[in-house]
Amino acid sequence: MSVTFVAAGGTAREVGRTHGAALAAPLRAFLDDGLARLNHLKDAPLSLDGLRPSIAAYRAAVTAALPDLAEEVAGLAEGARITEDEAWLLQLRRELMGYSKIRTGGDCTTYARTGAAPVLAQTVDLSGNLDTHITVLRTPRSLVLSFAGLLGYLGLNRAGLAVGLNLVLGGAWRPGVPPYLAIRHLLDHAGSVGEALKLLADLPLASSRSLTLCDRERAVYVEHLDGELRVGQGPDPVHTNHFLHPDFAPADELNVFARNSSLRRLRAATEGLARIAPAAPAEDHFALLARPPVCVPDRGDIRAERTVAAVVLFPDEGELHLRPGDPSQNATRTFTL
Repeated sequence: MSVTFVAAGGTAREVGRTHGAALAAPLRAFLDDGLARLNHLKDAPLSLDGLRPSIAAYRAAVTAALPDLAEEVAGLAEGARITEDEAWLLQLRRELMGYSKIRTGGDCTTYARTGAAPVLAQTVDLSGNLDTHITVLRTPRSLVLSFAGLLGYLGLNRAGLAVGLNLVLGGAWRPGVPPYLAIRHLLDHAGSVGEALKLLADLPLASSRSLTLCDRERAVYVEHLDGELRVGQGPDPVHTNHFLHPDFAPADELNVFARNSSLRRLRAATEGLARIAPAAPAEDHFALLARPPVCVPDRGDIRAERTVAAVVLFPDEGELHLRPGDPSQNATRTFTL
């Protein structure tokens, strides 16, 4: 399965330009495929013209909060020879899709372990068959797993911080900083879990998510709902797709089928991680990530979430281990800072 590796340096605009140029043909094809595949996932068709007011609102919010990343989006557009609205659409797909209570699949299982050999590992469960557009982006500060032109998704940085994420559903989604771009901001600017939490508290996040943060000293999950954050921590935090913090649990919008899947995966990951030795190699973690119910199978429905990648991050070593697509079917690839 194809994975594009992009090493980019220089100014924010130059990083974006290099990223865009490396993916020019695939991004053009992706945008032309049902408007970045959004129209394969929505009942009512969307158009770029119809989305421009929403794109402008999100763009203004990101530019105000994270001007360097707004510059990088402009560079992405230049390098890929697409319009800036199209480049912003690639950053905003998940927010523009909104959320539905009828989801019944997976949507990422994440865990972390702090200590002498910190590790963060997770499946990436997405709709839209996005394993056709996997990129690993290396910048001067971070190593990021990305999909279809996103500037950020999950990754690690040179300071020894790793960040993963899970979708949780609740509250109002509104123009603000998409969590994927927030993660990139944390990786670019935070030197520890503590610093990342302070940076995150200052961002106007657009939508509900749970982020998992890990370094040598701490491992935490931090849930976001309607402008508020709640932190849970322990040596081995595990998260799936329902709110864990008691303050947020009553606002959870998962339907019963999705919640049952989330609970099964949470239990399987918690029990599986307890059996993995400290300082275990990446392959021991992939053995857990590649097994059901943690690994969500392809049901042949582009609208259904399925596991499109699995990653094991060793932040102290600066290593990102990736199995693209179904992790039970594909070999491990290793990328380093």
